[in-house]
Amino acid sequence: MKLIALGINHNSAAVEVRERVAFAPEQVTEALVDACAAAGVDEVVILSTCNRTELYVIVPEGIALADKAMQLIDWVANYHHLSAEELRQCAYHFEAQQALQHMVQVASGLDSMVLGEPQIFGQLKSAYAVASESGTVGSELGRLFPRVFSIAKRVRTDTAIGENPVSVAYAAVDLAGHIFADLSQSNALLVGAGETIELVARHLIEAGVSKIVIANRTLGRARELAQQFGAEAVLLAEIPEQLLDADIIITSTASQLPILGKGAVEQALKARKHRPFLMVDIAVPRDIESQVGDLRDVYLYSVDDLREIVDQNLRSRRDEACKADLIIEEGVRQYVQEMRSLGAVDVVKEYRQMAEQLREQELQRAMRALSRGDDPQQIIAQLARAITNKLIHAPTAGLKQASAEGRLDTVASARKLLGLEGEEQVPAPALTKATVTDEQEEFDLPSSTVETSRRTLQ
Repeated sequence: MKLIALGINHNSAAVEVRERVAFAPEQVTEALVDACAAAGVDEVVILSTCNRTELYVIVPEGIALADKAMQLIDWVANYHHLSAEELRQCAYHFEAQQALQHMVQVASGLDSMVLGEPQIFGQLKSAYAVASESGTVGSELGRLFPRVFSIAKRVRTDTAIGENPVSVAYAAVDLAGHIFADLSQSNALLVGAGETIELVARHLIEAGVSKIVIANRTLGRARELAQQFGAEAVLLAEIPEQLLDADIIITSTASQLPILGKGAVEQALKARKHRPFLMVDIAVPRDIESQVGDLRDVYLYSVDDLREIVDQNLRSRRDEACKADLIIEEGVRQYVQEMRSLGAVDVVKEYRQMAEQLREQELQRAMRALSRGDDPQQIIAQLARAITNKLIHAPTAGLKQASAEGRLDTVASARKLLGLEGEEQVPAPALTKATVTDEQEEFDLPSSTVETSRRTLQ
């Protein structure tokens, strides 16, 4: 397999390097064509995300994979105007079967910063689609990528690698799903407008929450974030009023003092006729007074509670990752075996054509004999004998030569190839004068050889 996978990721390179090596979406098509021309390869796919930039390449026959990998790493450095030596220090590459295994691990989320995250699968499919449209996917990558996707799907289906949330933001939303049966009927109040709240809002929308209100100290930032999700923006001072309609309250601010106290929540509960609250306080220091958790109809979780859930889920994902590794190993092994079997296709095709030609020759000879009025039974026997002799002649001669030269491994392999492995060896039938005559006719044996055989039989 002339496959290499090379690049950098969150484990091998700092974010400053990853930023400089990333390919913008509008660059990828040009970069694919340039990589083929500059590195002398025909098939390339480029994957570029915030945490990794990788190239998957089919190398022409007769070229060392390691040398081509270094050439491509240098090409990446040159394309982005970086020092080749600097990039080599944090780049990696995999060859042949290991490259395929790495690709499946990437597609399955096993090589991601967040173990088991599903987004990378779609990103890899998009990268493959762009390369296909750009004309840098040929027969090799065209066979390989669908198998990569197939194995990765099996990992998702047969393991729970992506089922348990392993981010604080997602864990908060997951809690809501356990407390409220139908999130589409629930309203959410998000306090803060930072990155964590943005992730929470995205997960809430994906979970089906229809109404979201974002409260922040500055209205401008709240509005900016609210526009992304079709939410409403309010100031922190409006939180008591918003509590009347909110079912889910998730907070993440940089405030040094609590924003939400027991008294305000208690008043809201009375007005709501004790409809329950889910409150998740992701902030440190805390945004919600701890005494709020003492109120009935309030489910209050702190960041430590979420981290305990996340840690437990991470352990669960690591256990599932072990199962995923076995699935990947099996899938890769099957693909490699299939590709190796393709190497025999031309030989099988040529051998079949030869056999068909021999069969047709003998069939025509038998038809001519029938038209002359010869005995049909003798014609059928002669036909079967002639086809058999011609088909086994070349293998027999090859085996004799291999045995005479002491190549016993070839003889042993031939037994398996000919289906003789494990079968009892049946003694060959004794040769007769008629058989020798047939051999002379079918194989054009010299008369001296036939005479020698006759003398042996006598």
